[in-house]
Amino acid sequence: MTETLHTPSRPYGADSPLAYLLELAEHAAGPSEQEQRDDAETAAVHYICNEYGSTLGQAVDAEAWQGYPGVPEDGSQRFEASAVAWLDGGLWLHHTLRITEHDGATDVLTLIVPCTCGRGYVDIVLDGEEDLMQTLADFRPTAGQSPHDERDPLDCASITARPRLGAVDAWR
Repeated sequence: MTETLHTPSRPYGADSPLAYLLELAEHAAGPSEQEQRDDAETAAVHYICNEYGSTLGQAVDAEAWQGYPGVPEDGSQRFEASAVAWLDGGLWLHHTLRITEHDGATDVLTLIVPCTCGRGYVDIVLDGEEDLMQTLADFRPTAGQSPHDERDPLDCASITARPRLGAVDAWR
């Protein structure tokens, strides 16, 4: 009877130099998805408290932020980790860090506002509390919605309405 050879699941000792180095490599590979979520939430809360302390810092609880991990693309980050907070009425805040080799990390806070047409959203990158207050003042007459501009089809990235049944086949 012949014995079957098999490779052990771990061909090195638990206390070997290789085991130690592989453990270091595991930690050097980058943060886990949960760590990315937590870091994104922390970064958003920190930025809001420091830069929007009189407005969003008072209105949005730290627990309101939901973190999302970065989205990799071919070995690099296509989208950095981010966090969002629901403001109600269809409005959202989106925070991320824009990371470049030249500038390092820059906070980017975006207000996402529903359009009055009901089919799309407008995203507005905010540049401080004064910009936030002016933007909200502009949307106050429409109860926090962005007025739809029929002349600009890309105004709110509206979803194109589907043609009615029996209408000329517009899908060809």
